[in-house]
Amino acid sequence: MPSLKDLRVRINSVKSTQKITSAMKMVAASKLRRAQAQAEAARPYAERMERMLRALAASVSDMPNAPPLLAGTGKDQTWLLVPVTADRGLAGAFNANIGRHTRTLARRLEAEGKTVKILPVGRKGRDYLRRELASRITGDISYAGKRRLEFADAGEVSERITAMLNAGEIDGCILIYNRFRSVISQIVTEQQLIPAPPPPEGEGIELGGATYEFEPDEETILARLLPQALAVQVFRALLESAAGEHGARMTAMDNATRNAGDMIKRLTLNYNRARQANITKELIEIISGAEAV
Repeated sequence: MPSLKDLRVRINSVKSTQKITSAMKMVAASKLRRAQAQAEAARPYAERMERMLRALAASVSDMPNAPPLLAGTGKDQTWLLVPVTADRGLAGAFNANIGRHTRTLARRLEAEGKTVKILPVGRKGRDYLRRELASRITGDISYAGKRRLEFADAGEVSERITAMLNAGEIDGCILIYNRFRSVISQIVTEQQLIPAPPPPEGEGIELGGATYEFEPDEETILARLLPQALAVQVFRALLESAAGEHGARMTAMDNATRNAGDMIKRLTLNYNRARQANITKELIEIISGAEAV
């Protein structure tokens, strides 16, 4: 049985840990409000842009010179997976869920005879995937130290994807991220970026019989629009992931604080019992000595 000194040291250690987890919970809660507002504000525009890309993909599916960002390369051999995770831990299963989903998807694609490349966004995803899929990782992107995500950060990711596509290194791209639902719920989302998937049955963009004239021309407009649309989808994933990270960390630190409180209660009870046992033992020794005299 631990001594009274050992129990006191452990109780003080758990109390110090409880203070840290409580402070981290408060910090995560304060950051969550702004991150959630940014993610929710970006959703309508990103969803509308995604619908437009799906409609464009359906309209150019039969064109031989369709833009690669919209229709892909025409092949289905090499796929790039872009998992979006956090740069820090202590967020429960937030990062592990993305890592497991990416690993499962990579194994499934390889079982179909396809080649898989991985571009992790976030240090935790990179570290997780290095354990089993290190040979598939072509690089990584980290935003550690940045206080606020900007659209230029998403542009960096989209430029890497576009460069690999133009170089013929990949035929398609899938984005994997945690979509923020609530503080206790983040949904692992798999979104195909390249080629843009066709719209679901019965869904499309109504043009209302209007006739459009393109200035300067359709190819030039798509050349400017498609890279920006790709960056918008990546930016939405970054914002959703940031909000989900703070929500997951807030929940994890709240659970850790509660567990630390329960442990302190158990250790204090054991300490009081051990101290009472020592007092009783000393009293018995004193009484026994007095009776012997």
